[in-house]
Amino acid sequence: MRAVVTVTGSDRRGIIAKVSGFLFERNVNIEDISQTILGEQFAMIMMVDTSESALDFSELGEQLEEMGRNIGMTVRLQHADIFDAMHNI
Repeated sequence: MRAVVTVTGSDRRGIIAKVSGFLFERNVNIEDISQTILGEQFAMIMMVDTSESALDFSELGEQLEEMGRNIGMTVRLQHADIFDAMHNI
């Protein structure tokens, strides 16, 4: 299952390491990644494959949101087809 992970918040060291390590520990493969810094704001979009994860999609999303809160970021998980539909209107 392909999904999109978005990460936004104030820039600081270690964001990519924290998020990618978190996904690795849950057997989620990162297929593509784009990140940018706008002023002091960090934004990242990852295309991921969740098919090998033992977690169901909603549980993975909840854990990502909690991890994001713990590092002071907003982290969201969306099905890739829903993300695509929202951004093609």
